[in-house]
Amino acid sequence: MFGFLKNIFSEGNNEELQNVIQNKAFLVDVRTPQEFAEGNVLGSVNIPLDQVPNQLSKFKNKEHIVVFCRSGNRSGQAKSILEQNGFANVTNGGTWQNIKTIVDGK
Repeated sequence: MFGFLKNIFSEGNNEELQNVIQNKAFLVDVRTPQEFAEGNVLGSVNIPLDQVPNQLSKFKNKEHIVVFCRSGNRSGQAKSILEQNGFANVTNGGTWQNIKTIVDGK
């Protein structure tokens, strides 16, 4: 299991993720509004996981979508919901801190 997770969030994937983000991806934090208020990624929008199915219109016409949360679990669920609704351009970015590091260029 650990090896699987390590492969998902490896440096190689961070390079791919960095390319997607630099190409104006739609950054979606699926944590709760309270979590989002405590710290977030510049330029991201907060659409909590339980609201994703009701907010599908916000995802339309986006070239690429990156979803993320506290641990990568909720963003994995959000990715599945979006894919079940016809979105093929979704990346699970894992943790919001990971995305923040990429966006901040650190």
